[in-house]
Amino acid sequence: MPASGNSAVDKALDLVEAVARSDRPLRLSEVADPLGLQRPTAHRVLADLVRRGWIMRIGDRYLPGTVVLQLSRATAAHSLVGIARPVLERLSAATSMMVNLQVPEEDRSRVVDVVRPERLEMISDLRDGLLPVHRFAGPLALVAAMDERARAPYLAAAVAAGHPLEGPDGLLADLDRAARTGWGVQIGRTQRMVASLSRAVHAPDGRPPCALTLVGPAPEFEEPNLLRLQGELRSASDELAAALGMPGGAR
Repeated sequence: MPASGNSAVDKALDLVEAVARSDRPLRLSEVADPLGLQRPTAHRVLADLVRRGWIMRIGDRYLPGTVVLQLSRATAAHSLVGIARPVLERLSAATSMMVNLQVPEEDRSRVVDVVRPERLEMISDLRDGLLPVHRFAGPLALVAAMDERARAPYLAAAVAAGHPLEGPDGLLADLDRAARTGWGVQIGRTQRMVASLSRAVHAPDGRPPCALTLVGPAPEFEEPNLLRLQGELRSASDELAAALGMPGGAR
C-alpha cells in the first residue's frame, strides 16, 4: 500500500481502507506501519474514527465500524458481525433459541445480527433496533460491565423514559445484580411471555464491545433449563472473545 498522504482526510481514509480490507482485526502497528504513519498520529485519527462509527476498537485491535458496514456489504465478512456469525449459529442450534449480537451505542445498544429458528418466528428479532437498558437484557449486560462514567448516558435515557433508578425495582439494582452474576436477564418486560438472557464480552480496556443474547419463551428460561442455557451462552461468549483476540474476555 502506498504511503499515506499528508492531509488529515488522506490519513483518515487510508486508515479506514486498511482496516476494511484486512481479513482479520488489526493492531495499531499493523495499521500504521504499512501506511508510513507515526503510531501516535494513527492512534489519534483512529480514535476519531471510532467515535464517528467508521472503525470499531476491541481491545488493542481495530475492525470496520457500523458506518462502513452500512456502505459496503463486502466488509461485513471481516467485521465483528462476520466473526460472530458462526458463534451465533452454533449457539442457536445448541439451545433452539433466537440469538442476537448487540453493540453499545451512545445511550442504547444496537442489534447488529440475529439468528432466529423457525419455531420462534412469532417473536420480533429487533434487527437494527436501538434497545434501552431498562427494558432489555442485552444493554443491561453491556452497561453492567461499564464503569460509572460510561454508564451515565444509558441511565439518563432510562430516567427520561420514566424508569426509576433507585429501589428494589430500580435500574441500579438490576445493574448491580447483572454486574455480580455476569448475566443480564429480562422476563416478560417487553413481551409478556418472552424472556432473554445476555452476557457481555469484555475488552482489556474495560468497555464491553458486544454482548450475546438468548431470546425465547419465558417458561424455557426456568431451572433446570436455565442452567443449561447459561452454560451454552458462557461457552459461546468465551468462543467469541477468543475469536476477537481476547481470551477470557467473557466473564
